[in-house]
Amino acid sequence: MKMTDVMAYTGPDEMMFGFAKKPVTTRRGLVIGGGAVIAEVVPHPRPGSEKTMRTLLREFERANEDVLERCVNIGVPSVVIENEHVFQMTDNAKWGMEIAALATHQIREYEEQYGLKAAYRATIADIRKPDMVNLRDSDRTRKVLEAFDACARHAEIVSIESIGGKEIFDHAIIRNDITGLLFSQAVLGGRDMAWLWPQIVGIATKHGAIPGGDTDCAQANTAMFMAAGFTAKDVPHTLAALCRAISVSRSLVAYECGAVGPGKDCGYENPILKAITGLPMSTEGKSSACAHSSLCGNVMAAVCDLWSNEAVEYHRLFGGSTPAVFAEILSYDVAAMNAAIALGYQKEYQACLIASDRYRSLHGFILCPDNAWSIGKAVVDNNESYYVRAKAAAMTCAALMLADQQLRFTTFEKESLLGYLKEMESLPPTEANFIDLCLKKYSKVKGFLPAAYGL
Repeated sequence: MKMTDVMAYTGPDEMMFGFAKKPVTTRRGLVIGGGAVIAEVVPHPRPGSEKTMRTLLREFERANEDVLERCVNIGVPSVVIENEHVFQMTDNAKWGMEIAALATHQIREYEEQYGLKAAYRATIADIRKPDMVNLRDSDRTRKVLEAFDACARHAEIVSIESIGGKEIFDHAIIRNDITGLLFSQAVLGGRDMAWLWPQIVGIATKHGAIPGGDTDCAQANTAMFMAAGFTAKDVPHTLAALCRAISVSRSLVAYECGAVGPGKDCGYENPILKAITGLPMSTEGKSSACAHSSLCGNVMAAVCDLWSNEAVEYHRLFGGSTPAVFAEILSYDVAAMNAAIALGYQKEYQACLIASDRYRSLHGFILCPDNAWSIGKAVVDNNESYYVRAKAAAMTCAALMLADQQLRFTTFEKESLLGYLKEMESLPPTEANFIDLCLKKYSKVKGFLPAAYGL
């Protein structure tokens, strides 16, 4: 696998919502990143519906039908539906396959009857447990790959939120340990993805599906959520922002192994990945408040190609079912972006999205296109190893935050950031020496098995 050594975009001004350097086209002809933003709606089943395949199938049938019907009713030309697997859909590949088959049948009917262009993304659950089994050799690993094979027969796009390194991350994040985060996200996460993603790409290609991408949801998003709120003291916002920069190194591996996008919505690192790869990306922001708070609800739309709600549990509201309501909300967001493109006001619209969030949070700040591009440039300029490029991304992220006079820090946040920067500066320059250090430091972490990562 060749590590990326060049940026797809020569500068951040080239990046725009709805446009990717390398658009992708689904098997039914939906173009993503080809000049328009498309809503990606993610219905989620209610607890208890997973008790049997029949009840879960019915839950997704209703939810997906509601999305398609609402899109037709309000005149939406295109939509992507994503079903994220609950445990049972991956644990038993037949469940996921049946739901994928039904969803694509529904999409085909709406296209034939109403001309609605749609696509289906199946996101396989990473049911591997790094603190319990060898990630490369377990029944759960086999089931993950079987689920990809089953769903790729029907889904246009397949993705995953892989969890390599999670056992060290959980140990490190509660200790505010930047060394452990570099080890878990970059070294372990990167190696796990380099093992996993060639297999995913092979399966998807065999069935004519698009290998979409991965996210660092299990690690960087965990840090972001633990830091959520201005008064949070458990995890500093500065550490969460550094985690996001570090996550780029491991999430990029999927594309280096052959994934072509659209990157999965909950990867908040996706603006940086788009700057590096030029591939289309799904992002989520204000319309994902049904799932979580992020403090960067508008800026995440600045360079999106798909605009997502993250996940919304199936319930009834005054306006209809939750999937239908969020399909409408997302579709109006998308309509405004596409109208800005049609009228030639996309730069002005993008500027408003960016300015509204630039100083709301550190996460929003580093994901503005100019800062996202700079962090991406640090990654490709330091492509010696997963560790070296992740460390460069984190140090660039820290420098960007410290250099902007309008960015506000509490004393706690500022001192924390300076401490992390000092610690990173003291770390070994090479990945081999860094791994030696970490294998000694984290040898007693429960469940850590170096052989699971080829170490």
